[in-house]
Amino acid sequence: MDLHRLNVLVELSRRGTMRAVADATGYGTSAVSQQLTALEREVGTTLLVPDGRRVRLTAAGRRLVQHAETILAAVAAAETDLSSDAEPHGNLRVGSYATALRRWLLPAAEALQRTHPRVQLEMQEREPAEVQQLLSDDLLDVGLVYDYSLVPATRQDGRQLLCTTAMMLAVPGDGVPLDTITNATDLAVLRDHPWICNSRGADDDELTHRLCAMAGWVPVVRHRADSIELVIDMVAAGHGIALVPVDAPRVVGVRRLPITIATIHRRTWSLTRPGRARWPATALLLGILNENMAADQRHPANDRTTRQSW
Repeated sequence: MDLHRLNVLVELSRRGTMRAVADATGYGTSAVSQQLTALEREVGTTLLVPDGRRVRLTAAGRRLVQHAETILAAVAAAETDLSSDAEPHGNLRVGSYATALRRWLLPAAEALQRTHPRVQLEMQEREPAEVQQLLSDDLLDVGLVYDYSLVPATRQDGRQLLCTTAMMLAVPGDGVPLDTITNATDLAVLRDHPWICNSRGADDDELTHRLCAMAGWVPVVRHRADSIELVIDMVAAGHGIALVPVDAPRVVGVRRLPITIATIHRRTWSLTRPGRARWPATALLLGILNENMAADQRHPANDRTTRQSW
C-alpha cells in the first residue's frame, strides 16, 4: 500500500469531504479521488460508498484508517530516529489548560527563546477535551491536560505523567467547624452548603459528586467560574465551598481543609501524537516542562495572586 494514499484516506476520515482533503494535501479533488480508487485496488476491497453528494467510509475503510494511523506514525518515528541528533527546530504546536500554560509552559517558552531560538512554540489555552480533539485532528503536536485521581481519564497512548497536586476544600473562614476531612461524618457537616465548580470542565462536577457520595448525599452546585482566583474570592465572600488544588492562592477569609478520607490529586499529563514524542523539539520541551514542574513542587508558591484557571 502506498503511504501517500494511506495519508489521503486518513485525511478524508478527519475532514469528511474530497474538497477539504484537496485543500489540506495540495492535490486536486480529482487527484484525491484517483488516489482513493487506486488504494481500493491495492487492498482489494471497497473503502468508500456514496452518501448523497459526499462519500463515507465502509467498515473496512474505518479499519484501514486505524491501521494507517499506526503505520504513518511508525514511519514518522523511524524518520525521527534517523535524525535524532539533529538540532531541535521548527514550529511546535502546544495546547494546554490555563494554569499549566501560565505556570510552566510560558517559562519553558522563554527558556527555548534563549537556548534554542529555532524552536518556535505556538501556544493555545484549551481545556483537556479540546486538547484531545485537536491532537486527534493533527492540529496540535503536544498537549497538557489534567484529570483527577478520583475521576481518572481513559488511558491513552503517548501520555506521560508530569506532576500531581493534592486537592483540598476551600471553605469560608467561619461557619464550617472542621479542621480536616477524615470521614463521612465530617462530610455531613457540609451538606447544607452550596458548592462552586468549574464553568468549563465536567470532571470537576464529577469530582465533587464522588466526594459527597461517600457520605451518601448529592451536593448542590450553585456557582461556576473558570478562574481559581475567582473561585477563591467567591468562597471568601461566603457564597459556597469548592475543591481546589493546594497551590491555589491564599486569601484572607478562606480556610483550607485537607482531605484524608480519600486520595484526591489533580494529575497533569502530557499528550503527544503517535511517533512525535521523540521529535527533537518535542523531547526538548517535555524535558524543560519536567524540570519546571519538579522545581515548582519543591518550592511551591502558594501566595500567587495572578489569575489562574483550572
